Amino acid sequence: MQWENLTASDFAQAVKEYGVCIVPFGVLEKHSEHLPLGTDFLVAHDAACRAADRAGAVVFPPFCFGQIYEARTFPGTVTLKPTLLLDLLQGILDEIGRNGFQKVILYNGHGGNNHLLRFLAQCTLWEPKPYSVYLYTADFTPQQETAWNALLETPLHGHACECETSMMLACRSELVHMERVPETPANPLQRMKQVPNAFAGISWYADYPDHYAGDARPATAEKGQALREIIVSAFADFIEAVKRDAVVPALEQEFFQHTKW
Repeated sequence: MQWENLTASDFAQAVKEYGVCIVPFGVLEKHSEHLPLGTDFLVAHDAACRAADRAGAVVFPPFCFGQIYEARTFPGTVTLKPTLLLDLLQGILDEIGRNGFQKVILYNGHGGNNHLLRFLAQCTLWEPKPYSVYLYTADFTPQQETAWNALLETPLHGHACECETSMMLACRSELVHMERVPETPANPLQRMKQVPNAFAGISWYADYPDHYAGDARPATAEKGQALREIIVSAFADFIEAVKRDAVVPALEQEFFQHTKW
């Protein structure tokens, strides 16, 4: 159920039948030399659509805006002013709610969005909304975690690595250039080690100035298909749990009844 593929009448029926909309998040950024700029949202949208087909939900169109200031130095990156980005994201959520969805799931395909999307979810407590927001945190069961680790040959993962490259090979192999994969893995440079336990805006760049983390050389489409199945299965379970949930909407209603305006 992809939002952009539905007719107006089919869309109205989907809202009534499912009541849940998924917004997959990614960005436009460099992924070493072998993956496309849109890797994050391409993989996230593909997984979200597959999970929605299983669990029953509508998926928002591919969305490429998020937090990616650490990649502004590379060609092809698109960033927005922080306040504009938050206004845009809130406006999208409000439009999803105006269209009748009572529950919105944020599905993140880009690590740099982690703090942003948690804050966006917290912002729902600023004023009452006719919808509830759920951020999927992608926690696997022990069995899924074991299956995931068994598929991978390299210890370091993070960006344009074995798992991300494999998943791109599974969903959009024509955009992957395996002949351009660096000959050596990208380990963190630890250029901020003089300040232990610190986070700064430049932290990612300090460790990975080439925007590559891990080793993509062992990546295959077969691994990607298996990894994707783990992701889709876990996310489909989450969608079904959100559809059943009555606690979050009730707690939000209780919260705003007690809030002094």
